[in-house]
Amino acid sequence: MPEGNEVPVSRMKSGQSGKITSIQGGPGIASRLSALGIRQGQTVTKISSMLLRGPITIQSGQTRIAIGYGMANKIFVELD
Repeated sequence: MPEGNEVPVSRMKSGQSGKITSIQGGPGIASRLSALGIRQGQTVTKISSMLLRGPITIQSGQTRIAIGYGMANKIFVELD
């Protein structure tokens, strides 16, 4: 369960960075995110998001990916 100082990627502001502390959900979502290079302990930066729960673009290292709002809501980070 996320602690008080953790927020989901979906609630980050554009340009904010944070270290992934947990990924909520089953093994399916964890393996899919791992295949995309998103793992616990990595730092991610929110690049942009669309209005009304559209896709969210995040960057991890030199890789940028777009993920759905629901998936972004399951990735919890501790903000820098």
